Amino acid sequence: MPKAIALLRSGAMRSARLLVIATALTVAPASAFDLQGHRGARGLMPENTLAGFAHALRLGVSTLELDVAITADGVPVVSHDPALNPALTRDATGRWLPGPGPLIRSLSLQQLQAYDVGRLDPASPYARAFPAQQARDGQSVPTLASVFALVRRLGADHVNFNIETKIFPHRSDDTPDVAPFVDSVLAAVRAADMVQRVSIQSFDWRSLRRVQQREPAIATAYLTTESAGFNNVRDRAWTAGMDWQTHPSTAHMVRASGGAIWSPNARQIDAAAVTAARALGLKVIPWTVNDAADMDRLIGWGVDGIITDYPDRLRAAMQRAGLALPPSIPP
Repeated sequence: MPKAIALLRSGAMRSARLLVIATALTVAPASAFDLQGHRGARGLMPENTLAGFAHALRLGVSTLELDVAITADGVPVVSHDPALNPALTRDATGRWLPGPGPLIRSLSLQQLQAYDVGRLDPASPYARAFPAQQARDGQSVPTLASVFALVRRLGADHVNFNIETKIFPHRSDDTPDVAPFVDSVLAAVRAADMVQRVSIQSFDWRSLRRVQQREPAIATAYLTTESAGFNNVRDRAWTAGMDWQTHPSTAHMVRASGGAIWSPNARQIDAAAVTAARALGLKVIPWTVNDAADMDRLIGWGVDGIITDYPDRLRAAMQRAGLALPPSIPP
C-alpha cells in the first residue's frame, strides 16, 4: 500500500473511533430499522421459495432478501446458486440430485420448475446447518414476478425487496452477461411497478453500475467480504475496475461508486467502521447475522438493518433495543 494511502486509512480509522466515543454507541438509526429476511427465512423454511417468503411475511419483516438467476428463456427466477444445488433439489421422480445440477441459464422456466426445492437433503452438511428448517414439499423455483405477486396478494404493502444479482466475473459461463442479466431483472421490477420498493445488491459491482445507469431510482447495495479466502474489495474484476488502494476505506469505495447501502460481512466490521460509513451518508446493513448477541451488538453500533436467516430472533433483538417492529401479515 502506498505510504500516503496507508496514512489516510489510519487517520480515517482514528477519526472514526473518536466519533464513536463522542456519539455513544447506543444511538439508533434515524430511519426505521430494516429487518431483512435472508432468502425469506432460511433458518426456518426452504430458502428462496414462495412458502419461505410467506412465512417471513407472517413473522413480520420489512424487506425480503432474495437472489436472482436467469433462465434460458430470459426469465428472472429466485435462486442463490447458478446451478441446481443437490442439497435442496429433487427431480420429478423425487430423487435427490447426485451432484451439482444443470446451470439455470441452460434450462427453460418449464424445465426448471419440474424440480422440487421444498426440503433439504437430510444427509447433506447443509441440512445439518439448519436443523430447524421445516420442509414444504412441492415448492418449485419461483419467478421474481411470482414473489412480487405473492406480496401484493397478501397485502404486505410495506414490504420491500432486496434483490441480489448472482453474477461471477471469473465464471462468465455460469450466467448471462451483466447487461442482459440486469436488464431482465429491471424489466421484471418495472412490470410489477416495484421500482420504489426495490434495492439491488451484489458482490459484483459491475451489475450495480448497470442498475445506476438504467434505473437510477433504485438504490444499490454493495456487498463486501474481506477474508483470506475471498476478498471482492481487492479484486478489480469484482469492483468494476476500482482500486482499493486509492480509497481511505471500503466505505469510501462504496460511496465513490454511487452506492446508497454498504452490506459488509458482519464479522468484518466494528463500531468505528459503522459510524464512519454512516457519516459518509451510507446505510449499513450487514449480512448474515443469526446469533442473538451479535444482533444486540450490531444494533448498539447503530446499523440501519440486518440480514438474517431467523427473522424471529431479530424481532426479539429489536424488542430488546426498543425498536419499532415491522407489522406481521396474518395467515
